[in-house]
Amino acid sequence: MKTHITSFTSLSLVVLLGISCSGNNDQRPGGQAGPGGWSGSARQATSVETTEVTTSSISDQVRSFGTVRAQDVVSIIPQVSNRVTRIHVDLGDTVRQGQLLAKIYDVPFRDALEQAEAQLRQSRATFVRDSTTYERQVQLFERGASSPNELDNARSAFQSSKAQYESARAALTQSRENLQNTEIRSPVNGVVLGRTIAEGDLARTGEPAFEVANLSGYETRLFLPMQDWESVSIGLPVQMRLSNRDEVAARGIISRISPQLNPNTGLGEVVVSLIDASQFVRQGVLVDSRITLRTNEHSVVIPRSAMLEQVETYIEPETNTVEIRRNYSAFVSVGDTVAQQRQLELGLEQGERVEVLAGLEPGDRLVITGHRNLSDGDRIRVAGQPRPGTREQRLEDGPPAEGEAGGQSSSGDNGSSGGEGRSGGDGNSRGDGSSGGNR
Repeated sequence: MKTHITSFTSLSLVVLLGISCSGNNDQRPGGQAGPGGWSGSARQATSVETTEVTTSSISDQVRSFGTVRAQDVVSIIPQVSNRVTRIHVDLGDTVRQGQLLAKIYDVPFRDALEQAEAQLRQSRATFVRDSTTYERQVQLFERGASSPNELDNARSAFQSSKAQYESARAALTQSRENLQNTEIRSPVNGVVLGRTIAEGDLARTGEPAFEVANLSGYETRLFLPMQDWESVSIGLPVQMRLSNRDEVAARGIISRISPQLNPNTGLGEVVVSLIDASQFVRQGVLVDSRITLRTNEHSVVIPRSAMLEQVETYIEPETNTVEIRRNYSAFVSVGDTVAQQRQLELGLEQGERVEVLAGLEPGDRLVITGHRNLSDGDRIRVAGQPRPGTREQRLEDGPPAEGEAGGQSSSGDNGSSGGEGRSGGDGNSRGDGSSGGNR
């Protein structure tokens, strides 16, 4: 009877010990612990990417869009009217000064020239005859051999023939000019922008036949709101990019600024003269123009995507007005294991680049990916960094896998042995435990 009581007492102690151990595990934060004492609900380290904070230059720029055009566009108007017999150039052709653009039917003008030449010969002969007669009458009158009436008649005839001769000379000049104008030529070096006539059309005086852009230079006109219009000045540099290209396609300077705003749009006109342009810049191309107002050198500059923005709404109690306050922050890596949040004071902004006046220093490791899920003090794992092999680091990174070597394995063995001792339910097992207790 004594033996059975001792055996029951030993079994009770083993069961109570198991319950006590199980209760200690349940008291760990996060619920039931996994192998090796790891809490399954504990937060794991967040994988991030970092980059070193450096300094560079950043500019304050005004951005606007404008169309490139030639500084001078010449409209070529025919000086004579007749049928067009030949077109020598077309749209986009480069022409030089004096180059033939089109030909107008010239037979009537050649006939007019020949008639003017004949009229000039006739009027010259009459002028020479009347001039000789007048000189003779002057001599006779001086000797008293001619009357004043004869002298006056000779003078009148001379003056009339002289006027006809000068008129014939002018008519000849005009006939030659008209014949030359049957050939439409470019007055400048440039590019043909427009053509409104074709072979067989009637060229009319007063109606443009061609438009030629003078290649002396290109310009673009920008229309800025008042705040930007007031901040620009003549001589500021301008960079221009095409809509389908990232690189700078042209450079220029502000050459003229309108003294007033447009009353209809409220915009101010700014003229930019191109001083350097690539082969892709042509008449009519739309360019993204960026006027550089000032440049800060050796500034801490970070990508905009690395920042976090917090918007707060504040109600002013006195005026009952709503204000929106924006706070900016970023995360840096401390020892490649902990994320530290920094409040930022911003300066200039240029595209996707932002100047940081306070909050970051050169050499800091800025978190650029994964930062939107972080809080101050969170554990992080920097991508590309080797993981240490210590057991403490493995516990920080996550729960260890089952079957790892070390103390966990031996703990499992002991637990298994203890379980066998407690789970024996047949008489033999209790008898072994009882005899062990007796010993």
